[in-house]
Amino acid sequence: MVFNLELLLRILLGGFMGAIIGHERKSRDKSAGMRTHAIVGLGAALIMIVSKYGFGDVPDFDASRVAAQIVSGVGFLGAGIIFVRNNATVSGLTTAAGIWTTAGVGMALGAGIYFIGISAGFLVVVIQILLHRIRFLSAEPTRGYMKIATDQFENVSRELQDYLGKDHVKLLSLKVSKGKENTKIELELLYPPGYEKQTMLNAWAKDSRIHSISG
Repeated sequence: MVFNLELLLRILLGGFMGAIIGHERKSRDKSAGMRTHAIVGLGAALIMIVSKYGFGDVPDFDASRVAAQIVSGVGFLGAGIIFVRNNATVSGLTTAAGIWTTAGVGMALGAGIYFIGISAGFLVVVIQILLHRIRFLSAEPTRGYMKIATDQFENVSRELQDYLGKDHVKLLSLKVSKGKENTKIELELLYPPGYEKQTMLNAWAKDSRIHSISG
């Protein structure tokens, strides 16, 4: 009975540590929050316990076979969190990695390695918080599109490219569609880490030569 209570404690700890990791994701409005991480941590601990102690009546069983499937199985769950936006920006990688690591935390707790499991869980939270706050460590270049309608294509296009060059924004492609009144310009851009795109859009929106701008 005492041993069963210890196993239940392992499962509860797995769910608890998962919830702590998920709370950080939830606070940033990510796709997987406390419930998802808690269930992953709890489930991984449960499967680990079943793998270790659920086949005692089978001679020469391999305890690692069931546990090994957690790693690959959770990978499919993480893949469902990752998606690509219309502007080719990949989102959800950090959350997916957190889900995968949460399963590892649950496995450690399910195996009874309490110190390692709890320490790893808190390390995941600390890493996520620190890398989010220290922007130069985590920020990466991002792709984006900008669309402009203007009746002075030559001047606006030249000045815009000069402006982007000074801001270290890389122009990947330029598409021009000329109409009777306006010329539409569609730019594919690579913004440097931490670039304030909205500030740039607001500045160009004040230009009287530009009739519409979006990005």
